[in-house]
Amino acid sequence: MLSPNPLSLFCALLLCLPLAIVFTSTNTTTTTVNSSINLNNITTSTLNDSHKTNPDIRTSFFSIGNTNINNQSDKAVVPPLQEVNDDDEEALFLAATRAKRKPTWPRKIAFMFLTTTPLPFAPLWESYFNQTKENLFNIYVHADPTFSYDPPFSGVFSNRVIPSKPTARLSPTLTSAARRLLAQALTHDRSNYMFVLLSSSCIPLHSFNFTYRTLINSRKSFIEILENEAGTFDRWAARGVDAMLPEVKLEDFRIGSQFWSLTRRHARIVVSDKKLWSKFKLPCVRLDTCYPEENYFPTLLSMVDPKGCVYATLTHVDWKGMKNGHPRKYEVAEVAEVGPELIQTLRRDRPRYGNGSENNGKRRRRDPFLFARKFAADTLQSLMAIADGVIFED
Repeated sequence: MLSPNPLSLFCALLLCLPLAIVFTSTNTTTTTVNSSINLNNITTSTLNDSHKTNPDIRTSFFSIGNTNINNQSDKAVVPPLQEVNDDDEEALFLAATRAKRKPTWPRKIAFMFLTTTPLPFAPLWESYFNQTKENLFNIYVHADPTFSYDPPFSGVFSNRVIPSKPTARLSPTLTSAARRLLAQALTHDRSNYMFVLLSSSCIPLHSFNFTYRTLINSRKSFIEILENEAGTFDRWAARGVDAMLPEVKLEDFRIGSQFWSLTRRHARIVVSDKKLWSKFKLPCVRLDTCYPEENYFPTLLSMVDPKGCVYATLTHVDWKGMKNGHPRKYEVAEVAEVGPELIQTLRRDRPRYGNGSENNGKRRRRDPFLFARKFAADTLQSLMAIADGVIFED
């Protein structure tokens, strides 16, 4: 066997040296990438482990937001909905009172549903919310715990039910539920700017983007505030003659729709109020005139910040010819009533404006209705058939 001479050894070294450099460099890069992957795996594992103790928390732990990891600014992280018992409710309202005045960006709409039934229009609302980046809204549901919810809340409504208490008409419980929703929404996400109260029979009249632009660009709340209405004295005296004094004088008492859209400023005013609420939460001695949910909010805001309100609700309701305390209900049984023509008619209608400092008849506003009620559950199929082509087409 021939032994290599010095020249051949030198040539072999020259040939191998670049390969050695390339191998070393590649190995170093691979090691760095692997280290990065390991770090990412640790982070992912940590997040996954945090949900093992309560698997239901995963949906509500992250805000309803864009999950694109390449755009972290669109994925806001907010805490889960709070579990609140009777002893903690006072603490919840105290925390809500101390909520920051200014919302963070992007500003969001808090959609607050007050219901005693499964939400019959959940599929319609699901389509409505799916039209937009999901970090522009939050959903909260107050569901009377004495009722059965079958089917259960799912989709965008999953894990959105706040700790709730029984509610009933002709009592202060509906007002308490709305205050509870406001307190939860204020403490849950600082981005919440406008707080919209809705019922299970409400539907949207426009696309989410149209609604968002209308509400987020407003510096005022939309709440019906009416004075000198027929029956004002009877409602004021429903808890007993002079029971509202001295906090609420008859001349300060107002009537309005149960459904409104409040700014963050006004939401904070409501949850921090004790003076007027101490009167409105009293049980009524006359049930036929007991409607605190239609009196408390307009009276409070009229007394505290009348110039900060547009005196109208943006939820359409038809009271024509109705005398039993319930508005007209739209039903499939009525020949082809629930269709494109109805939606367009409700859109063309304009809110009834109260007689506040800005709306005393000298100035006509042109705010559009954004929602409508009351729709029967059996109208869902008809509404879904016109959702994309009519309701969400602005």
